[in-house]
Amino acid sequence: MSVNPSPARGLLGDTTVRDYSEKLRRFNAFAAPELRRAIASLGLTPGLRVLDAGCGTGEALGWFAEHVRPGGTVAGMDLALPHVAAASTRGDAVHADMLRPPFADATFDLVWSVNVVNHLHSPVEGVRTLAALLRPGGRIALGQSSFLPDMCFAWDARLERVVNEAVRAYYRDKYLVDERGLTAVRANVGLLRAAGLQDVQVRTYTMDRIAPLRPEDARYIGETLFRDSWGGRLRPYLDAADFTEMENLCNPAHEAFALTRPDFHFLQTFTLAVASTPF
Repeated sequence: MSVNPSPARGLLGDTTVRDYSEKLRRFNAFAAPELRRAIASLGLTPGLRVLDAGCGTGEALGWFAEHVRPGGTVAGMDLALPHVAAASTRGDAVHADMLRPPFADATFDLVWSVNVVNHLHSPVEGVRTLAALLRPGGRIALGQSSFLPDMCFAWDARLERVVNEAVRAYYRDKYLVDERGLTAVRANVGLLRAAGLQDVQVRTYTMDRIAPLRPEDARYIGETLFRDSWGGRLRPYLDAADFTEMENLCNPAHEAFALTRPDFHFLQTFTLAVASTPF
């Protein structure tokens, strides 16, 4: 399979060299129970051919292989070369721009794509391109986390609200997108229908986590959310008192650290929208 030329920069800053492998690993370890339930709900059987479009670090390649082997195949593709290198240790992965996939039309029975389509400047075009890779009657499954705002501080809805608003303001400024661009992730059902697919179905899984946390959950919430996504970058978007309170709740060395509170309850959603091509 050939490597495509360097594509244009994605809507949210993706390039061939951008590397957020560690964040992807943390999310996949955190969400593995729900992601694997979502995969199991697809009723896959041995012999099917599956593509993970935007495969990241490739954890799902092994999960799919459990369902389609013997006789089936699982392939991944991703824009970022560091992600492809990581995924290649788990299965077959190729470097490619999703809008220029290096596969023949009508190759796969299922195309799976999680937290990816919203990174495209033209998500409908992306869905149509992926749908063309499906055999007649094949299915495309678009997964997206956090259709609803995450619940981080169950005991303080006001602080949670202003922190979520600060995060959105930060990303609007960072990527120069407006609010509609940031909330377009909610439109997956419409994208599937706009792309001419049929039999659209949707299911949302809730990822509830309470204290005491699994190490995978503590790592994702504490490092990816509290440190990497929040942290000092939110200081300009919060008043001083709210920033200090958030900082203390996110600091493992502080007595108020949220993840060790007996009333800690974190909630995130994962929504899977599935549609099929005509026979």
